[in-house]
Amino acid sequence: MRQLVLASSFVMLIATAHAQGITRDELKRADLTGKDMDVIVTISTVPPGENLPRHIHPGEEVVYVLEGATLELLDGSQRQFPTGAAIINIRNVPHAGFKVAGDKPLKMLTVHIVDKGKPVTEVVK
Repeated sequence: MRQLVLASSFVMLIATAHAQGITRDELKRADLTGKDMDVIVTISTVPPGENLPRHIHPGEEVVYVLEGATLELLDGSQRQFPTGAAIINIRNVPHAGFKVAGDKPLKMLTVHIVDKGKPVTEVVK
């Protein structure tokens, strides 16, 4: 049953992402040894003009920027998210909420270490 819930949540997230033009390609998923958690490795691509909504995770997310881009923040300011940048987003802390500006997509390698049976991402306002 746990796998069905997790699979359904993941499929809903992927369907939402593709509907928005964002792609998330899962490379590998495994159990975290001795914990009731999953380790999920993904490549995410956010095309120019697309919004990556503000969201949280039920665990940690490690991000490595494979191809950087210009981000437009909620206040309208712009900032570079350069190739090679690395970030760790901690459990249940809202992050993202930006639009990819310019003509280059943002491409990221992400590693999520998250609770089993919960959606990997939950959009927040």
